[in-house]
This record gives sequence, structure tokens and C-alpha cells, in this order.
Amino acid sequence: MATLGVGIVGVSPVRGWAATAHIPALRALPNYEIRALSAHNAESARAAGEVFGVSAVYSDHEQLVAQPDIDMVAVTVKAPHHRELVSAALRAGKAVYCEWPLGRDLDDARAMAALAAKQGVQTVVGLQARQAPAIEFVQQLLRDGYVGEVLSTTMVGLSIPGDVVGQPNAYMLDKKNGANLLTVPVGHSLDLLNYVLGEFADLSAVSDLRRPLITIEETGKQIVKTAADQIAVIGSLRSGATASVHIREAVAGGIGFLWEINGTDGTLRITADAAVPGIFPLTVAGAQGHKELAELAVPTALIQKWPALTGLEGAPAYNVGRVYAAFAADIDNRTHTVPDFADAVRRHEVIAAIERSAASGKRVTA
Repeated sequence: MATLGVGIVGVSPVRGWAATAHIPALRALPNYEIRALSAHNAESARAAGEVFGVSAVYSDHEQLVAQPDIDMVAVTVKAPHHRELVSAALRAGKAVYCEWPLGRDLDDARAMAALAAKQGVQTVVGLQARQAPAIEFVQQLLRDGYVGEVLSTTMVGLSIPGDVVGQPNAYMLDKKNGANLLTVPVGHSLDLLNYVLGEFADLSAVSDLRRPLITIEETGKQIVKTAADQIAVIGSLRSGATASVHIREAVAGGIGFLWEINGTDGTLRITADAAVPGIFPLTVAGAQGHKELAELAVPTALIQKWPALTGLEGAPAYNVGRVYAAFAADIDNRTHTVPDFADAVRRHEVIAAIERSAASGKRVTA
């Protein structure tokens, strides 16, 4: 494989998803090289370059995407800025890895997907739970008939704590910013459900704001939130299976993430510590017939699919690294195994359907 030069847009020297996930993942893979970073101002860019050992740093993303040694741009900024930055990279002819959600809304996502298709460049969206070894294992079990015909599926998960939030995440409380309970924890969870079991045919949703005030951790100030803190969805998949999803703000003792797949011959249960299943390790349990549920070990071959990432197992960077590894293989093999912008549009379409149903009180086509 040829080495792919990566430029990361949106790097903080002290916090953030780029530092937590993208940089460790890229450093672990021999066919990637981080060649440039950009931040919101020159001081932050210089500090990030020093911390992460990258000499080419920019405060202007247009300069970064114009560099000839950059093959791929990773956009790791807040969702309201995705369209501007992604579009600049696409116009420069670069492959793009954009964090999820792709845009603030469906229109943003469609515009970016259309531009990517026009430019003829390959894209990735950060729905990395698809690459988790446990999910590959679940897919194998389903193909092998472990549960028989899938009759129904249920997901329950948590979002942020309901009483306090850190200042860097306070923007997620404003519905207009497009990164909130519905798009992030629900969006990641829905993507996993639909990727494994197929798309919704129709759905009915309830969206509610039960705790309109939340405290900023650093200041103690209370602010008003406009994004819903309770999302419940029930619908029919195209297969005929019934699906239900309920993601809510954290409560004392509440389970982080639980997903059951119930069939004519058995049940699978996938669990994690939080409602964003691509970040936290997943545990798989199963039972056939009338037996008790028992943990099922994920095959070693799936865990070691990308040996260079072994040291990241259990960390937030692990599945992101598996996405990068699979994307490089896609480029070499002309395959499509990672979620791209077209896949992101479909997920945004389902989110838009949830919003329509919640607003109208009616069942809608998804």
C-alpha cells in the first residue's frame, strides 16, 4: 500500500476527538502519515504541532487542503462547521474523513455528498461502530442462523448526564447546531441497527425536552437547552421485523447501551458502557432456544484483523483506526466497506423522518 498523507482540520493541543482518536489511530497504521494540522488560530496550531510532532501547521484550512502532499483531509471540528470545511477539501480534490453527524441537517449532508460525487473523490463518515469486531461477529452469527428469523429488535441507551455538562460540549444543547441527543447517540445507534438488520420501512417517534435547564460544569451557570433529551422510536424494518429505540439523558443506575435482537430460534444481546457504541467496547451474549444468555467470545481473527491496532484495543481510537485501515484497503482494492457520505445521507434521512413524526404525531415513511 502507498502511504497516504493526512491533514487534520480541528486539532486542539489539550483536548478533543482528533487528539483522542484520530491521531493515535493514524500513528498506529504504517500506511498513513500525518503531514499537516490546522486549528482555529495560529497560536493553537503552533501548540498542536509541538505536542503532536507535526511541522506543517495552519490557522487557515484553505492552506492545508491546498498542500500537494495531502491525500486525505480529516475534519474533526464541531458539526456546524462541517459543510464549509468539507466542501473546501472536496473542491481541492482530496479524500475526506468527516466526523458524524455529516452536517447540521439533511440539506447539509446532501450538499456534501453531491459535491463528493461531482468531484469523484472517496469519502468516509465517522460511524465507526460498523467496524467494531463485535459487530462483525454479530453479522456472522446472524448469517449463520443463530437467532433464526429476526422478529424484533430493541435498543436502549444513555446520553450525557442530565444535570451538568462541560463547556466544550455546551453547544450540543442548542438544537440549531445539529449535534445533540438525536443526531449523536441516537444517530450512532440507529446506524448500527440499520447496518446490521436493514433499513426502516416506516416509523413513529416521540421527542421530548424533560429537563430544560442544565448547569455548565466549569462556571456553575445554568443555561436553557433547546435540544430534546428523550427520543423514542418504534417502527417496522423492511424485513418485517419490529424495531424500538429509546435514548435518553443519563440517570442514576441506567444502562449505557443495550441492544437485543430476538428471533425465532434465539436472542443476541450487545452491551456497552455508553450510548455511542463505536467508542466503547462491546460485549456480545447469546442464547438459543430456552437456554440462559451467556457471553459469546468474539473470534480472535476478527479482533486481530488489523494487527497494527492491537495496542489500541479498548480505547476510543480503536474502531476509528479500523475505519482508516479498511478505507486504505478500499482505495487499493476499489471496494466499499466503510460508511461514506451517501451512507451518511441515508442516516440523516432517518433522523429527518424521526423529526417529522415527532412533530406531527403521525407514523411516517422512513
